[in-house]
Amino acid sequence: MSIQYLGPEDLSGSYGVMDSFPKDLDCGGLMVVFHKMSPNETLFLESTNKIHKDDLSGSSFVNFQIWDFPGQVDFFDPTFDDDMIFTGTGALIFVIDAQDDYVEALVRLHTTVSRAYRINPAINFEVFIHKVDGLSDDHKIETQRDVHQRANDHLADVGLEKLHLSFYLTSIYDHSIFEAFSKVVQKLLPQLPTLENLLNIFISHSGIEKAFLFDVVSKIYIATDSSAVDMQSYELCCDMIDVVIDISCIYGPLEDGGAYDKESLAIIRLNNTTVLYLKEVTRFLAVVCILREESFHRKGLIDYNFHCFRKAVHEVFEVGFLTQRTGSRPEDAFASASTSTSTRGPSHRKYGGHNGNMA
Repeated sequence: MSIQYLGPEDLSGSYGVMDSFPKDLDCGGLMVVFHKMSPNETLFLESTNKIHKDDLSGSSFVNFQIWDFPGQVDFFDPTFDDDMIFTGTGALIFVIDAQDDYVEALVRLHTTVSRAYRINPAINFEVFIHKVDGLSDDHKIETQRDVHQRANDHLADVGLEKLHLSFYLTSIYDHSIFEAFSKVVQKLLPQLPTLENLLNIFISHSGIEKAFLFDVVSKIYIATDSSAVDMQSYELCCDMIDVVIDISCIYGPLEDGGAYDKESLAIIRLNNTTVLYLKEVTRFLAVVCILREESFHRKGLIDYNFHCFRKAVHEVFEVGFLTQRTGSRPEDAFASASTSTSTRGPSHRKYGGHNGNMA
């Protein structure tokens, strides 16, 4: 998926999904992530037998196209215009069935990435080792190690050591597929370092333990703070988004034309003194925070800091196109959790860092 600025919150591009086996992630996984289909419903999907383009413009924060390729595509067929396909591609996802013999799939992976790399060396190559839900933990690790070793050995044999492959264990029956797509999307966001720094400042001065910036429709998180991502915490946040959207669809005003708007927020208190806090950032994005109940007593401070964070995020994407020419960046301010006072941090002339001076 390649991302190009068209305006505020309007990003476009494409990425390819190449499946080594019919009816794998290319149709089922994409329907689960981007079209909210339940995993059991994917059993009735037809196998992919031709190249299919899925345009997700207007329904998600990252507006992009998915080019869905069946496993039997022959890149050496003279009728296949691989220059047209790969020149504008930002990421190529190759799906391997972990429950089947993947020797032939690795040969096809080598052919695919070698051809694509020679046309467009800037492509991010992602390998989804899919259907791992039926494997034991030891088998998952061994399969990933084996696929990683063989794939890189094949590339080394033809002098493509510089070609980097990223590997993910995925399944549509848990949140691993959402986590993997989140990593793919994050690599293509030029604002990622800035968003991460803004989240770090937000949580450190608000008493928050973890925060995710979610694309609400797909439940892909486009950024998070620098602390490690715990899969259980991520799943809790995804479930919270589902609850908010489902309740809003039932009880929300119909005339607004959607279940998610600028007034959307939710608070869920768990039985272990943990609080989940969701607030709208843009019409496509939401912040979901995880914090202790004692920290949530300073809700006024958290809301003020969130207001500053939200304003900064809007400015980051509003000036996205201009900053490529001028190098300017938005200013931001946060209140300090210890003093409940704030100062405005100095603006920087370069993306990738943020300095928020606190009183």
